[in-house]
Order: sequence, then structure tokens, then C-alpha cells
Amino acid sequence: MPTNRDEQAPKPDLRLINQALAMICGKWRLYIILLLGEQTLRYTQLSELLPGISEKVLAGELKALVALGVMKRKAYAEMPPRVEYKLSKKGRLALPVLNQLQEVGQLFN
Repeated sequence: MPTNRDEQAPKPDLRLINQALAMICGKWRLYIILLLGEQTLRYTQLSELLPGISEKVLAGELKALVALGVMKRKAYAEMPPRVEYKLSKKGRLALPVLNQLQEVGQLFN
């Protein structure tokens, strides 16, 4: 017989959880999202802040995050070309969750 507690507990929607994980899964995506936070960064700045990431991998991760709607990319018609990245509204919504994950990690450190 279900109790009031069972009736009030939210039922997990695995489809939604999988969509959220797809956004942040990948060796570098969490770092990129957390680095951007509330700021706008250029490709070269991100590359400098992520030592060890190859140009090919960074370009691929940025492209994927833009395609997922997590980030926005703005290209300027200048020479040399300038491209800036910032989190979208969706991406900014993920920040509190990612910060909480970081706090949990500190508990186990």
C-alpha cells in the first residue's frame, strides 16, 4: 500500500536525465561550461585556460555545446577573425548543479 511519502516522491524521468548527461558528458565539457560561467571568452582564451586539450578536441567540444544549445557562438567579420563564446540561458541554468557537484567532490577529497 503506497504511503503519502511514496505519492509525493518525484518519479525519475530517465529520458530527461540522459539529456542532461549528454550535455555535460565528455572529458572537457564540464570544464568549458564552468570556465565560461557568466563571462564571454574567445577561443584562444579557452585554449589557454585548458592546458592539455588539443585544438581539434576543443573545436569539436565547442561545436557540440553550441549545437546542444548550451553555448552561443558569435563570429566577428574582422581580420584576424574573432570568435567569442558564452553560455546560453540553458547553459547558465546548469551552473548551480555543476557547482553542487563540485561541492560533493570536495566532500570526498
